[in-house]
Amino acid sequence: MGASARLLRAVIMGAPGSGKGTVSSRITQHFELKHLSSGDLLRDNMLRGTGFPRTLPQAEALDKAYQIDTVINLNVPFEVIKHRLTARWIHPASGRVYNIEFNPPKTVGIDDVTGEPLIQREDDRPETVIKRLKAYEAQTKPVLDYYQKKGVLETFSGTETNKIWPHVYAFLQTKVPQTNQKASVTP
Repeated sequence: MGASARLLRAVIMGAPGSGKGTVSSRITQHFELKHLSSGDLLRDNMLRGTGFPRTLPQAEALDKAYQIDTVINLNVPFEVIKHRLTARWIHPASGRVYNIEFNPPKTVGIDDVTGEPLIQREDDRPETVIKRLKAYEAQTKPVLDYYQKKGVLETFSGTETNKIWPHVYAFLQTKVPQTNQKASVTP
Protein backbone atom coordinates (compact mmCIF):
# COMPACT_ATOMS: atom_id res chain seq x y z
CA MET A 1 0.00 0.00 0.00
CA GLY A 2 1.58 3.24 -1.19
CA ALA A 3 1.00 6.75 0.06
CA SER A 4 -1.93 7.04 -2.35
CA ALA A 5 -3.95 4.65 -0.18
CA ARG A 6 -4.13 7.30 2.54
CA LEU A 7 -7.62 7.76 3.83
CA LEU A 8 -9.45 10.95 2.92
CA ARG A 9 -11.65 12.11 5.73
CA ALA A 10 -14.36 14.21 4.15
CA VAL A 11 -17.58 15.67 5.45
CA ILE A 12 -20.43 16.66 3.14
CA MET A 13 -22.61 19.51 4.31
CA GLY A 14 -25.68 21.08 2.81
CA ALA A 15 -29.24 21.93 3.74
CA PRO A 16 -31.97 19.26 3.57
CA GLY A 17 -32.71 18.74 -0.14
CA SER A 18 -29.40 20.22 -1.34
CA GLY A 19 -28.31 16.94 -2.96
CA LYS A 20 -26.05 15.46 -0.26
CA GLY A 21 -27.40 11.95 -0.82
CA THR A 22 -26.85 12.08 -4.56
CA VAL A 23 -23.37 13.56 -4.24
CA SER A 24 -22.42 11.00 -1.55
CA SER A 25 -23.49 8.07 -3.69
CA ARG A 26 -21.63 9.47 -6.72
CA ILE A 27 -18.49 9.92 -4.65
CA THR A 28 -18.56 6.29 -3.52
CA GLN A 29 -19.23 5.18 -7.12
CA HIS A 30 -16.32 7.13 -8.60
CA PHE A 31 -13.71 7.08 -5.88
CA GLU A 32 -12.08 4.52 -3.64
CA LEU A 33 -13.92 5.84 -0.61
CA LYS A 34 -15.59 2.76 0.74
CA HIS A 35 -13.38 3.06 3.81
CA LEU A 36 -15.29 6.14 4.88
CA SER A 37 -16.58 4.26 7.89
CA SER A 38 -15.32 6.62 10.56
CA GLY A 39 -17.29 5.06 13.36
CA ASP A 40 -20.86 3.81 13.41
CA LEU A 41 -22.31 7.17 14.33
CA LEU A 42 -20.95 8.75 11.19
CA ARG A 43 -21.84 5.79 9.01
CA ASP A 44 -25.43 5.73 10.31
CA ASN A 45 -25.70 9.45 9.70
CA MET A 46 -24.33 9.03 6.19
CA LEU A 47 -26.74 6.22 5.36
CA ARG A 48 -29.68 8.22 6.65
CA GLY A 49 -28.32 11.35 5.00
CA THR A 50 -28.88 13.30 8.20
CA GLY A 51 -25.81 15.48 7.75
CA PHE A 52 -23.49 15.14 10.74
CA PRO A 53 -21.89 17.31 12.16
CA ARG A 54 -24.68 19.84 12.59
CA THR A 55 -23.42 21.73 15.61
CA LEU A 56 -20.08 23.22 16.62
CA PRO A 57 -19.54 20.75 19.53
CA GLN A 58 -20.17 17.85 17.11
CA ALA A 59 -17.69 19.31 14.63
CA GLU A 60 -15.05 19.71 17.33
CA ALA A 61 -15.63 16.19 18.64
CA LEU A 62 -15.41 14.77 15.12
CA ASP A 63 -12.15 16.63 14.54
CA LYS A 64 -10.61 15.32 17.74
CA ALA A 65 -11.44 11.78 16.71
CA TYR A 66 -10.74 11.90 12.99
CA GLN A 67 -8.79 14.97 11.74
CA ILE A 68 -11.14 16.00 8.94
CA ASP A 69 -9.23 16.74 5.70
CA THR A 70 -11.92 18.42 3.69
CA VAL A 71 -15.47 19.65 4.05
CA ILE A 72 -17.61 19.75 0.93
CA ASN A 73 -20.35 22.32 1.38
CA LEU A 74 -23.24 22.21 -1.10
CA ASN A 75 -24.60 25.72 -1.34
CA VAL A 76 -27.98 25.63 -3.07
CA PRO A 77 -30.35 28.62 -2.88
CA PHE A 78 -33.25 28.16 -0.45
CA GLU A 79 -35.80 28.95 -3.16
CA VAL A 80 -34.48 26.07 -5.26
CA ILE A 81 -34.53 23.67 -2.32
CA LYS A 82 -38.01 24.77 -1.30
CA HIS A 83 -39.21 24.16 -4.85
CA ARG A 84 -37.47 20.76 -4.89
CA LEU A 85 -38.81 19.58 -1.54
CA THR A 86 -42.38 20.82 -1.92
CA ALA A 87 -42.72 19.06 -5.30
CA ARG A 88 -43.15 15.67 -3.59
CA TRP A 89 -46.63 14.16 -3.16
CA ILE A 90 -47.50 10.65 -1.99
CA HIS A 91 -50.31 8.13 -2.18
CA PRO A 92 -50.52 7.05 1.47
CA ALA A 93 -52.07 3.59 0.96
CA SER A 94 -49.49 2.34 -1.57
CA GLY A 95 -46.53 4.57 -0.71
CA ARG A 96 -46.27 5.69 -4.36
CA VAL A 97 -44.27 8.91 -4.62
CA TYR A 98 -44.86 11.54 -7.27
CA ASN A 99 -42.74 14.57 -8.02
CA ILE A 100 -44.40 17.50 -9.75
CA GLU A 101 -41.15 18.11 -11.69
CA PHE A 102 -39.82 14.67 -12.64
CA ASN A 103 -42.61 12.20 -12.14
CA PRO A 104 -45.97 14.00 -12.01
CA PRO A 105 -49.30 12.19 -11.67
CA LYS A 106 -51.45 12.16 -14.83
CA THR A 107 -54.00 14.30 -12.97
CA VAL A 108 -52.75 16.85 -10.44
CA GLY A 109 -53.30 15.64 -6.88
CA ILE A 110 -54.68 12.22 -7.92
CA ASP A 111 -53.01 8.78 -7.77
CA ASP A 112 -52.59 7.27 -11.28
CA VAL A 113 -53.57 3.76 -10.19
CA THR A 114 -56.43 4.17 -7.72
CA GLY A 115 -57.73 7.67 -8.49
CA GLU A 116 -57.46 8.45 -4.76
CA PRO A 117 -56.18 11.84 -3.57
CA LEU A 118 -52.46 12.38 -2.98
CA ILE A 119 -51.17 14.00 0.18
CA GLN A 120 -48.13 16.03 1.00
CA ARG A 121 -46.09 14.82 3.98
CA GLU A 122 -45.81 17.31 6.83
CA ASP A 123 -42.07 17.51 6.05
CA ASP A 124 -42.73 18.51 2.45
CA ARG A 125 -45.15 21.37 3.15
CA PRO A 126 -43.74 24.80 2.23
CA GLU A 127 -44.03 26.26 5.73
CA THR A 128 -42.27 23.21 7.25
CA VAL A 129 -39.55 23.30 4.60
CA ILE A 130 -38.84 26.98 5.26
CA LYS A 131 -38.67 26.33 9.01
CA ARG A 132 -36.23 23.43 8.47
CA LEU A 133 -34.02 25.48 6.15
CA LYS A 134 -33.86 28.42 8.59
CA ALA A 135 -33.03 26.06 11.45
CA TYR A 136 -30.32 24.39 9.35
CA GLU A 137 -28.78 27.75 8.48
CA ALA A 138 -28.75 28.99 12.07
CA GLN A 139 -27.34 25.73 13.39
CA THR A 140 -24.63 25.15 10.81
CA LYS A 141 -23.30 28.67 10.28
CA PRO A 142 -20.88 28.28 13.24
CA VAL A 143 -19.84 24.85 11.89
CA LEU A 144 -19.07 26.28 8.43
CA ASP A 145 -17.18 29.19 10.01
CA TYR A 146 -15.17 26.72 12.09
CA TYR A 147 -14.15 24.69 9.02
CA GLN A 148 -13.47 27.89 7.05
CA LYS A 149 -11.02 29.04 9.74
CA LYS A 150 -9.31 25.64 9.66
CA GLY A 151 -8.89 26.02 5.90
CA VAL A 152 -10.69 22.77 4.99
CA LEU A 153 -13.98 24.19 3.68
CA GLU A 154 -14.73 23.89 -0.05
CA THR A 155 -18.06 25.40 -1.06
CA PHE A 156 -19.78 24.39 -4.31
CA SER A 157 -22.68 26.62 -5.33
CA GLY A 158 -25.40 25.99 -7.87
CA THR A 159 -29.02 25.14 -8.46
CA GLU A 160 -28.66 21.62 -9.89
CA THR A 161 -26.76 18.63 -8.56
CA ASN A 162 -25.75 17.68 -12.11
CA LYS A 163 -24.08 21.06 -12.54
CA ILE A 164 -22.42 21.03 -9.10
CA TRP A 165 -21.16 17.45 -9.37
CA PRO A 166 -18.44 18.00 -12.04
CA HIS A 167 -16.82 20.60 -9.76
CA VAL A 168 -16.96 18.32 -6.72
CA TYR A 169 -15.55 15.51 -8.88
CA ALA A 170 -12.67 17.64 -10.19
CA PHE A 171 -11.86 18.79 -6.66
CA LEU A 172 -11.84 15.23 -5.29
CA GLN A 173 -9.64 14.02 -8.16
CA THR A 174 -6.90 16.19 -6.70
CA LYS A 175 -7.33 14.44 -3.33
CA VAL A 176 -7.99 10.75 -3.94
CA PRO A 177 -7.30 7.90 -6.35
CA GLN A 178 -10.19 6.90 -8.59
CA THR A 179 -11.70 3.45 -8.72
CA ASN A 180 -12.96 2.95 -12.24
CA GLN A 181 -9.89 4.01 -14.18
CA LYS A 182 -7.40 1.57 -15.62
CA ALA A 183 -4.65 1.32 -13.05
CA SER A 184 -1.67 3.20 -14.36
CA VAL A 185 1.59 1.64 -13.25
CA THR A 186 4.31 4.10 -12.41
CA PRO A 187 7.80 2.80 -11.62
